[in-house]
Amino acid sequence: MSQEPPSLFEPDDVGRPLADRLRPESLEDVIGQDHLLGDDAPIGRMVAERRLVSMVLWGPPGCGKTTIARLLAERTNLVFESVSATFSGVAELRKVFQSAAKRREIGQGTMLFVDEIHRFNRAQQDSFLPYVEDGTIVLVGATTENPSFELNSALLSRCQVFVLKRLDEEALTTLITRAEETTERELPLDAQARHALVAMADGDGRYLLNLIEQLQTVSGALDTSGLVDLVQQRAPIYDKAQEGHYNLISALHKSMRGSDPDASLYWLARMLEGGEDPLYIARRLVRFANEDIAIADPQAIQQALAAWDVFERLGTPEGELAIAQAVVYLATAPKSIAVYRGFNAAKKLAKQTGSLMPPANILNAPTKLMKNLGYGEGYEYDPDRPGGGGGFSGANYFPEGMEPEKVYRHTSNGYEHIIAKRLTEWDRMRAEKRQHEGRADNDPSDDGDT
Repeated sequence: MSQEPPSLFEPDDVGRPLADRLRPESLEDVIGQDHLLGDDAPIGRMVAERRLVSMVLWGPPGCGKTTIARLLAERTNLVFESVSATFSGVAELRKVFQSAAKRREIGQGTMLFVDEIHRFNRAQQDSFLPYVEDGTIVLVGATTENPSFELNSALLSRCQVFVLKRLDEEALTTLITRAEETTERELPLDAQARHALVAMADGDGRYLLNLIEQLQTVSGALDTSGLVDLVQQRAPIYDKAQEGHYNLISALHKSMRGSDPDASLYWLARMLEGGEDPLYIARRLVRFANEDIAIADPQAIQQALAAWDVFERLGTPEGELAIAQAVVYLATAPKSIAVYRGFNAAKKLAKQTGSLMPPANILNAPTKLMKNLGYGEGYEYDPDRPGGGGGFSGANYFPEGMEPEKVYRHTSNGYEHIIAKRLTEWDRMRAEKRQHEGRADNDPSDDGDT
């Protein structure tokens, strides 16, 4: 007898989204948040004592806020109620409060999980206060925004704030392994592409699993380039019908870059005679001043902006002379693409490192919560630094745990020659400061007594 087809009403585990299939079933399965969930960690101790307080889980997307709340309710035998601040209002909250009050009469507790709690207005946030105070509900709010700025001080004072971390490389790699075990299929990626996949996730576990799902139908191994082509859309290309338009602006751009004012004026005249919008040319001159000259001549951007402004005031034909003046100035100015290259290098570095936090000492601390988290502690105010450093402390401004990298590599062209001397001196002072701090850390005569 043939096997009956599965019922349409039976759950199809394979058809469920991978993020749902891999949702942790116990707190021990949650990755990347041991600083909160470990046996000696704040939430871990609450769970061991089976005593939860109202709390706000503050962290980036995909770090496990919703999952942690659900598992906390299960572990402490609380009924789990969930609402989203995006779709819910006071009327729905009132129903939850009424149900929770009835449960409390028979000794059953309720956890109310509020996703995106920062989206509730002040009046809606106030509605939680009496029910949190008398224990009708244990409130667990989830937010990606700073609670100090987004939540009422009254509500914030009744909740503990726990900061969840973005998932690091180790946690995301663990998630990939779990996905491969669940699907019983290894990802079709070479070693470099596998590393690139982790970088693309940028600490977001849910997004990583969505990317993995896109790879399920791929046959054959992908390198990094193939991975990018698969999971990212290409930018649209220009309309080929306007090729002549872009050929002429390219000729003007490259003539100025090549410091040929004669050819630059020729191509400018060709474009204007052909009916090109002078304001389009003015915008391109501003771009050129930033991209090809930058601080080799800080006046270049001012000349380009002045030409734009003059043309808007005078129009054709008088204003075109201002554009011609800017073209000659830019063509004869010293050139440097150090800023352009430095910014591109910085963007590449930013993509590689993801959402690392700035050092806590350079963060402002306008609230008590932020001060308690160490924001602003030990900050050195450079303009007040004594000595010949010209207001220079030599402090580190890169994220903690990340080695400082040179992305701006100056030239000796124009004004950059002066900047180069400054940077060389500051590099020397930084090196001396680090040597001094290293000797202080390793001084055996310092036994810690005061």
